[in-house]
Amino acid sequence: MSPWPEVLTAKSENRHEIKLAGAAISKRITEEGLDKTLFQLTNINLLNISDTCLTTIPDDIQLLVNLQSLLLYGNKIPEFNEKITSLPKLKVLDLSRNQLSAISESLNKMKELTSINFSSNQITEMPKLGDFPNLIIIDLSNNKLSSFLDTENANLPHLTDLKIKGNEIESIPSHIVRTMPSLKNFDLGDNKIKTVPGELAGLAKLKELNLKGNKLSDKRLMKLVDQCRTKQVTDYIREHCPKEDNTQDTGKGKGKKGKKPEEPPPDDVSELCHAMRILHVEDHTLRIRLEESEVWNIRPFILCCIVSELKFDDASFKKFIQMQTKLHDTVCDKRNIATIATHDLDRIPQGDLTYTALPPHKLSLTPLSRSKEYTGEQLFQQLQAEAETLRKEKKRNVYSGIHKYLYLLEGKSKYPCLMTSALRVISFPPITNSDVTKMSVNSRSMLVEVTSHSSMGACKTVLDKLLLECLMLGIGDGDDEEYHSLTVQQVKVVDTEGNLKSVYPSRTDCVYESGIKVYRLPKK
Repeated sequence: MSPWPEVLTAKSENRHEIKLAGAAISKRITEEGLDKTLFQLTNINLLNISDTCLTTIPDDIQLLVNLQSLLLYGNKIPEFNEKITSLPKLKVLDLSRNQLSAISESLNKMKELTSINFSSNQITEMPKLGDFPNLIIIDLSNNKLSSFLDTENANLPHLTDLKIKGNEIESIPSHIVRTMPSLKNFDLGDNKIKTVPGELAGLAKLKELNLKGNKLSDKRLMKLVDQCRTKQVTDYIREHCPKEDNTQDTGKGKGKKGKKPEEPPPDDVSELCHAMRILHVEDHTLRIRLEESEVWNIRPFILCCIVSELKFDDASFKKFIQMQTKLHDTVCDKRNIATIATHDLDRIPQGDLTYTALPPHKLSLTPLSRSKEYTGEQLFQQLQAEAETLRKEKKRNVYSGIHKYLYLLEGKSKYPCLMTSALRVISFPPITNSDVTKMSVNSRSMLVEVTSHSSMGACKTVLDKLLLECLMLGIGDGDDEEYHSLTVQQVKVVDTEGNLKSVYPSRTDCVYESGIKVYRLPKK
């Protein structure tokens, strides 16, 4: 059997990504089997074999030692091959829409994983989960689980999204408050849950809780679940659902409905601790208009906020730029999970911004540190040429700067972008933003934009971390050398009709450890 053309192209062009999908690939697999030379492409970091008749994951998968994303969704695979767990750099594992019935305990070896998607299979039981220091997303929706994940001894410090909708789970363990402290999006819909432990309300960062489709014995709770928002549901759980240790939170010392009374900020918020002031969104604050129909299958998630009263000097500005680079490499997973862009707010025209997607030849901007305007198509080609020149000069296949992110756009028919009210593009994630709105040592207000193709939870995690780093750098409005402060303005994301989609930071965002006080100031 001769090598497949897609494999030959990937090898000759030293591509970092290969996609084999659809009916034509399925026919080849039926007639010839999967091309074994595929596993000689040891430099690729993304492999996508999807929507085919593939029934087995070959043992040779272990040869792809640089693989970071393995996407095998929509096939007919009945068994989980343990060889996958020997891939040392794998971060994203997607085996959704297959025929899996069990997952090996060796999954626990994969310490680099940030996203696991086993949804729409036939899984009846998951192994005990151990130490996953980088895991952000678990999706086990639409399987046959009869019991909740065994996470009693797990370490899941950064897990923000847990989706187990459409199973046969009957109870929720109370220990998830301890093992999943960062949980923000929790989907338990369409299971067989009858009671909810009061401890669930202790998930301090919880933003979205879905319990719809369960036959809850508490009829009032069931009504709230069907009709109300997460905040009202968790307030009710806190007040009325028994805890597993049989102790009730009486709510003593709290205000009405179990709320803590609003704490007025002191005149000097730098008092003996680092302080973050979050200002309620105002009518005149710019909004992000989200064109969901354009970005839903490209890069659908965006959150923004404004940081004001900045005070840079040359040293702190250099640290600020270095901090963004570090976050892109760590919490953003080299831009695979999310991308950060920062803009000088004073350089952005008045009016709302629009987040959409355009064909490469129609997107136009002046990229950071470049003097002329490019279309998305021209910039991609220019960066490819520069990357090839660098490869030849250095005689190695390691790219630097934004060149190493080109594979994230390969094969895309449209590119995501953020535009001003004058239809000028100021951001082209995940590659670059505009030189026109770039930050400088003289910038006093900053629009922070985070986009992701994976989840809203990823955007929130990155923004929480970025604001914390900004606070600790001391670039805010505090003059105290020991304790810093930062002023953050909420920004809304709305749909094309003006309906609210999200606001950041919300009350469940920016929840930090002791030593940092967050003041949420009411609307004026």
